[in-house]
Amino acid sequence: MLASSVSRAADSKEFQNIQTLFKQGQYAQALERDNAWIAHHPKDAQARFLKGLILTEQNKTAEAISVFTALTEDFPELPEPYNNLAVLYASQGDYDRARNALEMAIHTHPSYAIANENLGDIYAKMASIAYDKALKLDTKNNTVHTKLALIKEIFAEHPLASDCTGSSTAATAKGSSSAIATPAATATGKPAADTPMTPPAASQAAAAAAATTPVSAPSAADEAAITQALQSWAQAWSHQNADAYLAAYAPQFKTPDNLSRPQWEALRRARISKPKHISVQLSDLHIVQSDTDHATAGFTETYHSNLIDSVGHKTLNLTRVHGNWLIVQELSR
Repeated sequence: MLASSVSRAADSKEFQNIQTLFKQGQYAQALERDNAWIAHHPKDAQARFLKGLILTEQNKTAEAISVFTALTEDFPELPEPYNNLAVLYASQGDYDRARNALEMAIHTHPSYAIANENLGDIYAKMASIAYDKALKLDTKNNTVHTKLALIKEIFAEHPLASDCTGSSTAATAKGSSSAIATPAATATGKPAADTPMTPPAASQAAAAAAATTPVSAPSAADEAAITQALQSWAQAWSHQNADAYLAAYAPQFKTPDNLSRPQWEALRRARISKPKHISVQLSDLHIVQSDTDHATAGFTETYHSNLIDSVGHKTLNLTRVHGNWLIVQELSR
């Protein structure tokens, strides 16, 4: 946990300059100045996270692993260092450690979309290794040939990427051989592809069904009601009012990571109450309806607390229950 007396890196002009050097690819200068900053602010998670990203870009994998590992020890509530450790372990072919790191990220933050997708890809890679071994034992097994070809095609199309929300910058981990979702931007500041790994057949069927569902702009009354529901949800979160926050979720809400509703609520209460202060702001809101009682809202969520700052895109599926718009599914990236 960050001590309340420690200056926030994101609020410092010097740290902003360090981030700029990083985005410009001036890694040596960025690292030198970041080390100087950390020497005076050893508990600044953002500065230490940025150091891990810089070392990754310099292909200093062992040093980057050391930095992210230390972050998981000092700030176990943050999922991003675990995710980036997994990226680095996967780049070395150490899929067991990558899997363990991703499981820790998801345990810390069950709705962390990137880590959940990464874990699926790690399992797929491990399956590929098992299929290779099976073929060596039985070269005429056509079923294994087909499965292996499919997995290799998937990994050929999509590169593995790290998360960068812990530093409010974006960087892709290089040298990886697996495939995971990419962040919104690369270290150069240019837009990056935001295409997830090819989903399994069941997911593709669901996506196809969703694509055929007619959507439309909501009526003025529904748009106002949905907007108000979302703002009330964000305000309850900001005020750390867990009861009001949880009341925004429908009884049929799809809890992440196979958690029961009580388990998920307990986790959310803990995460909401832990920071000394929270601010959640919604912007760029876009709402569509599939019918009179179902809608989807996409927006940019800006989260700020004394522990961490992050900006990301979120999609909420909502349903009307007794006249109130409630959340039935929550997707982040």
